[in-house]
Amino acid sequence: MTMQWGGVMPALTTAFREDLSVDLEFIRRHCEWLIENGCTGLVALGSLGEGATLTEPEKAEVLAACVAAAGARVPVVAGISALSTREAISLAGIAERTGCSGLMVLPPYVYLGDWRETKAHVTAVLRATKLSCMLYNNPIAYGIDFVVEQVEELAHENENLHAIKESSTDVRRVTALQAVLGKRLKVLVGVDDAIVESAAVGAVGWIAGLVNAFPKESVALFELAKDGRMVEALELYRWFLPLLRMDTVPKFVQLIKLAQQEVGVGSSRVRPPRLELIGHELEDARESISRAISSRPERMQSTAFGSKAPAAAL
Repeated sequence: MTMQWGGVMPALTTAFREDLSVDLEFIRRHCEWLIENGCTGLVALGSLGEGATLTEPEKAEVLAACVAAAGARVPVVAGISALSTREAISLAGIAERTGCSGLMVLPPYVYLGDWRETKAHVTAVLRATKLSCMLYNNPIAYGIDFVVEQVEELAHENENLHAIKESSTDVRRVTALQAVLGKRLKVLVGVDDAIVESAAVGAVGWIAGLVNAFPKESVALFELAKDGRMVEALELYRWFLPLLRMDTVPKFVQLIKLAQQEVGVGSSRVRPPRLELIGHELEDARESISRAISSRPERMQSTAFGSKAPAAAL
């Protein structure tokens, strides 16, 4: 289907069974539930999806499960991250053959190259596919910052670069990119606790984390902010912020999966080297999640964690 960059697009978690094999059945149900609750696309194999712990065959299976669940309703985007350019190109080909509509292109893992090397890697991936692509800028996590001038260079030289996931945490980047590129590049935000500010200055989408557990709230928050209904947006934002901040710390995967488990939509299982939370970390996180659930704004009380929610991945 035609790739549309915008709205609330979950950075999907990857569900695991007790033996830590990939739970494809749950992934399909989870995708369906997110779509039913208003999400406009699905982004698989990102850092929240623990893509670095998946084999290439597992990645192909996850993408196929997402595509099957989405059908013709919303596009599926594959995260393209790898140690080598050759591996990244191979994964881009798998995504295209599997039926994905877009790619989220990351800099290479581990090696922090200079601009010449990083540009060569990203360009090689972009030119290896016909799919619409989104550049992922996350200097905090990956150590490489695609500054505005570099993004402009990539956009002008690659026709299929249509969007950027901006996760520098600097909201000024949204307006800076728009000033240089106008409507040439869609700006989406990938930092959960910066979404209201970013939408208010023109970000057209949110690659979201806590949406995996709270889709109705996430979609409502983005729509209110995008439409300029700031009094309502800020009321919901203040309630949501303790959870949204879980997306910005080193153990964000464990925390978001725990949130899913606490609302009955998944399990907290992660693959090593990550380990599930224990002790005070677990207690504090559970308390924060429980407090949010019990104080959920009244108009959000009907969130479909009942008949529409997939059974927890046990």
